[in-house]
Amino acid sequence: MERRNRSLKALEELIYIDTLDDQQRADSLVSWGAKYLADDGIMDFDLNESELSHLLELFYKNLEFLKQYKSSIGVSMDENQKIKKFILNKH
Repeated sequence: MERRNRSLKALEELIYIDTLDDQQRADSLVSWGAKYLADDGIMDFDLNESELSHLLELFYKNLEFLKQYKSSIGVSMDENQKIKKFILNKH
């Protein structure tokens, strides 16, 4: 029963995380992964078929989000470096 409760809590948290803004979502997903996937992995979850399907849908959706977020942060960092370099060269 403990494994089932933990699995349901993980699903509920992932549903909630999916509603957050980008920065909070990214940070929360990293924490969620460390909390629920670091030791046991997703195969240890005790969910019925529909719950597991929902979890996997959110998991892959958020995985794609993290890839896009990482890319957009990289672009922002590059732009900031260019601006910094421009400002430093002006003085």
